[in-house]
Amino acid sequence: MCWHIWRMTRPFADPTLTHPVLLPNGTPHLGTVFLKPALSHPRITVGDYSYASAHVPPADWAAHLAPYLYDFSPEALQIGKFCQFADGVQFITASANHRYDGFSSFPFAIFGGGDMEGRPSMPGPGPDTVIGHDVWIGQGARILPGAQIGSGVIVGAGAVVSGQVPDYAIVSGNPARVVRMRFDPDTIAALLEIAWWDWPIDRILDREAAICGGELAALRR
Repeated sequence: MCWHIWRMTRPFADPTLTHPVLLPNGTPHLGTVFLKPALSHPRITVGDYSYASAHVPPADWAAHLAPYLYDFSPEALQIGKFCQFADGVQFITASANHRYDGFSSFPFAIFGGGDMEGRPSMPGPGPDTVIGHDVWIGQGARILPGAQIGSGVIVGAGAVVSGQVPDYAIVSGNPARVVRMRFDPDTIAALLEIAWWDWPIDRILDREAAICGGELAALRR
């Protein structure tokens, strides 16, 4: 995203807007969307102000972000508030899986030969994928089925993430590993208790300097 477009003085974006960013000429920046209003998918839930960006805006943001999550999928994708997803981020949800505990992973059932339901070549339902609050996922990262990413996590560009990622960790690589924790355990516990993402937006903006500047004492006040 070209951050100079944020320099105009204007009210903070309404979370119900699909295109919350305006270009200097006043037209909406189509490559950035608030996901809650942009998505209409029965298996995806998103908190306010979480956004995604794409250099080439897709016609279907749900399919762009989670291409294997179908309307009839048994699993779900849950995304918290104030998350930030860069271009090329994809959630590979459980419906992408093949059965691989036997001799073949080939999905015979989807090509016919009888009813699909109950066929032995189809895997059972997989786990939900859950993303916490204020999570930044870098360009081209892949989030694998059933990943549980805590609040405040930063995922490096191109990372391939599976399993559980603790709150306020920085992860990168393939497979993704914790590079370091962003804060000490006491600070992390305090931030989770404060849960600034649940505050009214006016209060968040009033405490913007403390949130972005790491001033825990000011947030506690």
